[in-house]
Amino acid sequence: METNRHFAQRFDWTLAIIIFIFMCISLTAISSAQTSGQYSANYVILQLRGYIIGAFIVAFVMFFEPSQYKKFTWYLYGFGVFLLFMLFVIPKGGFAVEINGAKSWFKTPIGNIQPAEFMKTFYILGLAWIISKHHELSPNRTFKSDLILLAKMLGVLIVPLFFIMKQPDLGSALVFLAITGALIVIAGVTWKIILPVFLGASGIGAALLWMALYNQDFIQNTLGFDPYQLARIYSWLDPYSYAASEGYHLITSLNAIGSGEIFGKGYGGREVYVAENHTDFIFSVIGEEWGFIGASFVICMYFLLVYHLTKIAIEMQDSFCTYVCAGVIAMITFHVIENIGMTIQLLPITGIPLPLISYGGSSMMGISLALGLIFSMKFHHRSYMFGEKEQ
Repeated sequence: METNRHFAQRFDWTLAIIIFIFMCISLTAISSAQTSGQYSANYVILQLRGYIIGAFIVAFVMFFEPSQYKKFTWYLYGFGVFLLFMLFVIPKGGFAVEINGAKSWFKTPIGNIQPAEFMKTFYILGLAWIISKHHELSPNRTFKSDLILLAKMLGVLIVPLFFIMKQPDLGSALVFLAITGALIVIAGVTWKIILPVFLGASGIGAALLWMALYNQDFIQNTLGFDPYQLARIYSWLDPYSYAASEGYHLITSLNAIGSGEIFGKGYGGREVYVAENHTDFIFSVIGEEWGFIGASFVICMYFLLVYHLTKIAIEMQDSFCTYVCAGVIAMITFHVIENIGMTIQLLPITGIPLPLISYGGSSMMGISLALGLIFSMKFHHRSYMFGEKEQ
């Protein structure tokens, strides 16, 4: 075991530089978004504050070794579930805040905090613990052992998913499902189980889409879907029929990104008004002002981030760390695909922010918590050489 490495040698400077580039992109895009005159607050300063708070979160999380997070996984998971439960029981108007029909935030002195953003990371820790522990106890995989592992993973998913759907927050629920699906595959569950599960999930999704289009009464009255959720499906498939309501955001986003063409209109040169373009629709600002070139650069930066995180996951000698890295990669990747996809009509609008770029205090703190774990694992991994694993 090598323990005499200096901080500068153990710190992940590459990841820090990537995050710094995203900070510059974020502050520039948000600064330009404010020129539309639809905002009174200075969101550039608030986003910079979010990055500073995120840096403190990363530093705090990096202080502890991965083995300590492994020991406290279920305390963190339980704390996250408790926060979601409190949102469920606290009436509106007090500490619980309802925005756009979803009671998903707590009111705090530093702004509204969304517990689901933190629960994503706690959930990743829980899945990583279950998978690594299961493989440790059952090194010889069988169909039965894989089935037991899948049941354990779904059991951990049900509780937070229930509370998140009760808010309701479909976007966050989809993130939890994406993390679960990715880790089921990475955990090595046999295709004899994966294929029926994934086909069944796809069939359920297709059936829900069909009912949303052709049997609205059943899906609302029996399954409990809200009309606004169905309206998002309709406006996604045919936004121009809902141009004055649910399709407005998508139409303006498409017009903004398309008008940017190859090179964009330059900083502050936007001509298309997009409501709330500093949060979920920040990519429309990037597409209009920086064009195809700028939008492609942002997407390439996400590829670079995912590539770097994948390299770290492969380097990890402890399976728990590997699965945590994989979960964070799945979370970030789904966020990026869904957010960019919804701004260009590839996917329905779900209100998922673009990681590290969209304005949002909870989003910044949540992603900082997840990336802090990566920093911690890379930093402390440097202390273990020649194949020696953490205990």
